[in-house]
Amino acid sequence: MSSPFDIEEIFPDEDVAAVRLPRRQSGPAPQGLAVTLLADYTMRTGAWLPSAAIVALLVETGVSEAGARTAISRLARRGVLLGSRQGRHSSYQLAPAAAAHLSDGGRWVVQSAAAAEPWDGWWTLIAFSLPQQERTRRRSLRGQLRWLGYAPLYDGLWISPHPLTPASTAQLAEVAPGAVTVFRARHVELGAMTGREPLRAWDIAAIAAHYESFLQRWRPLLPDVRARRVGGAAAVRARTEVMDTYRRFAVLDPRLPVALLPAGWPRAAALEVFTTVYDGLAGTAEEHVRAVAGRHTDGPPPSVRSHTVANLLAGVRDGARPALASGT
Repeated sequence: MSSPFDIEEIFPDEDVAAVRLPRRQSGPAPQGLAVTLLADYTMRTGAWLPSAAIVALLVETGVSEAGARTAISRLARRGVLLGSRQGRHSSYQLAPAAAAHLSDGGRWVVQSAAAAEPWDGWWTLIAFSLPQQERTRRRSLRGQLRWLGYAPLYDGLWISPHPLTPASTAQLAEVAPGAVTVFRARHVELGAMTGREPLRAWDIAAIAAHYESFLQRWRPLLPDVRARRVGGAAAVRARTEVMDTYRRFAVLDPRLPVALLPAGWPRAAALEVFTTVYDGLAGTAEEHVRAVAGRHTDGPPPSVRSHTVANLLAGVRDGARPALASGT
């Protein structure tokens, strides 16, 4: 099964010469919104949602009906969703592997914004050499490095201020066996004319601009969230969009040491705003999703249940995965 998300959603220009990327969109990708939507309300129960309910909820977020149906179909073909039919009605559920990936990913997204640990001044350097004709393998390796928080200091030399974990080592070995060498080293200053600072691997100003854009978009909503003035459909849309946007910071901002960052780095402020919106709208959104799902099923409404940032940190896992009465 492919990942529920693609690196191109965050870095759309990543190795563009090596692959024909999807056409850029003006807003969030329908597939990403669909995955976020199902994860937010079914991951704790393993519920099946009627296809018509998923479409209706996506339409409320601004996706066209045709775009919503196409997104569901493509996610099913990729193995992210499991489908089942009862007569003329179809329902979908997150595949077990996708649910596990999203549970781990949710914890990672929130932990990535936690206070950075003290830094010992050592960098992890990953050097690799893959011939140009191995474009698919090269692209996969670069994408994996991005997800792990590395950035290219030079084309074949990627760096991070964090040690390489055993899990990350296994992932890299699977993507590019025999093509990667890893070092741990301190930076030696050579002077402005001859040296390149490791921090130059990241566009710090661009990362800060993403944070500021996020804060400008969501801070104005906080008074309405706290006063419980956000209705059901609007609550679902806001929670889906804020998660779909915020999760990108786990890759965009690789938890660089505070000592290397400008004063007033907006990571903590963004987490506070995200938590206020995501948690503050959880109950209202859950009720709306349950109501919409109930309108598109002949039996009892699906077991819909939202989760909070604290649940994400604890690790959201789907419970017993309920089967449909027939046609599964």
